Amino acid sequence: MKLAALFATLATASAAWGALDIFPLNQVRAGQHGVGRTVFSGTRVEDFQVEVLGVLENIGPKQSIILARLSGGPLADTGVLQGMSGSPVYLEGKLAGAVALGFTDSKVAIAGIRPIEEMLGVAPQAPGTAIASAPPRAKFASGGMKLEEIATPLAFSGFTAATIDHFAPQLRALGMDPQQGVSGGANPGEKLGDPKTLEPGSMISVHIMSGDMNVNADGTITAIDGERIYAFGHRFMALGPTDLPFAKAEVLALLPNLANSFKISQATEWMGAITADRDTAISGFAGRSAALAPMEIRLGTNGFHMNVVQDRVLTPMMAQMAVYSTLDATQRAQGAASYAVKGRAEFEGGGTIRLDNVYSGDASMPAIAALGVATPLSYAMSTGFDALRLKNLTLDISPAPENHQLQIAEATAPKQARPGEDVDISVTLTAQDGAQTLKKVRYRVPVGAPAGPLYFTIADASSENLLELQNAFSAPARSAAQVLDLLNKIRPNSSAYVRVWRTDSLYTVEGRDLANPPASLALILGRAQPGAANTANTRGTTVTEIEIPAGDNVVSGTKTIQVEVKE
Repeated sequence: MKLAALFATLATASAAWGALDIFPLNQVRAGQHGVGRTVFSGTRVEDFQVEVLGVLENIGPKQSIILARLSGGPLADTGVLQGMSGSPVYLEGKLAGAVALGFTDSKVAIAGIRPIEEMLGVAPQAPGTAIASAPPRAKFASGGMKLEEIATPLAFSGFTAATIDHFAPQLRALGMDPQQGVSGGANPGEKLGDPKTLEPGSMISVHIMSGDMNVNADGTITAIDGERIYAFGHRFMALGPTDLPFAKAEVLALLPNLANSFKISQATEWMGAITADRDTAISGFAGRSAALAPMEIRLGTNGFHMNVVQDRVLTPMMAQMAVYSTLDATQRAQGAASYAVKGRAEFEGGGTIRLDNVYSGDASMPAIAALGVATPLSYAMSTGFDALRLKNLTLDISPAPENHQLQIAEATAPKQARPGEDVDISVTLTAQDGAQTLKKVRYRVPVGAPAGPLYFTIADASSENLLELQNAFSAPARSAAQVLDLLNKIRPNSSAYVRVWRTDSLYTVEGRDLANPPASLALILGRAQPGAANTANTRGTTVTEIEIPAGDNVVSGTKTIQVEVKE
């Protein structure tokens, strides 16, 4: 390499990783010409031409947009491309902003440029648990013109098409645009690449999940300031503080489209972490790893390994989608099926919840099993305790191509008993083919038990869980330990449960049962929570509970019988 070329290369690298030289918005005028930078093929950053048409001031809440015509390269054929979000624009050699908005269905490449001052206001932050609540993509209007944020499709790879279709409404409700085929599922590996290979205009891929299943969105780096990077020129999902890994990406092809042309790209190697996701930009740090949670799903000889972002909403949803896709890819989608799930979710604070359950039925079983896994995980993470940030998730799923359901058909017991005597309870479970199984349990009436009716309700897990969860959810959780205790007490579907109870008054105080309180206290509680008192009288006071295991079968139904306790 010649000495002059070497000096030029060093100067370019120094500019990319040094202080930013900004062209202020108040100096932007119509008719100015500049240069933009982006990737059209591979990883090589190329120039395109920019002509300023004007400035749309105060077009959003304290936001202005530079309106510009883009030209050069393939833009005459493609117009503004999805994936160009964040492409830096320079006026007089200084950074003015980033390509961020465009006109849908436009025949010409006219774009909205986000001023760099607004992007730099999105400072990288320390990672934290975020809440996904993305609004629809911003739309601006001025003089009859309508600009929209350049769509940043959320690319799914490694998932079945049925999975994307099933969850599309939920994803769109969170402001996401789920698509397949706009990004490859290449695995960038585990190690971080050299961030010095990044430059303004480089293509990056921001990931929610990576591994055997990938969920990511691609865009362009606008500016690099030391280890800090700024990109996109608009939100990703408006997560606020977050911790998302990003990789360098290469463009495989450009696809012109009448509605929205886009880049087809794939990630190559990890580069850093996005730690802030705001309305005008995303920002983060190159050379830093994001804190992700490993996820493993095993089904027979099939194993799926992923890493997923830490987020109260996105983490449970990604787990739900991964389970659904695993079952959809390896099992029949329709017809009778049963899934026995053995799993556990470990949290940063050292706690664990068991995810052991059985799901069986004649239709939509992948969706039911996936929801069963995601629901307790979602509740735990939504409580907001730092100790309940997911550390890892492991699931073992055993499938069967039959409906393994048992119905509680009959329950019998003696009509009366005395204190100290045994009560033998017979429960008949009926299978789908009519075959019957007789289960017997024994309950000893305690010595000193009061005379009067004693009730035995034989019920499935759903019925019994609902009674307790309604009370628990009526008051906020006070600690992570309380949340874990509640979730680990959820009964699996593979048993019937005999609840022994009396018709004493029962009240709920801060999510806990208070049975048969003194009359003065009952009067106060009844006035404070009459609805709870009425529900309590129907339910009665539980004396004990006896489990009746049914193997890898799902038990459903309920029966109640009465035994009179004699003095």
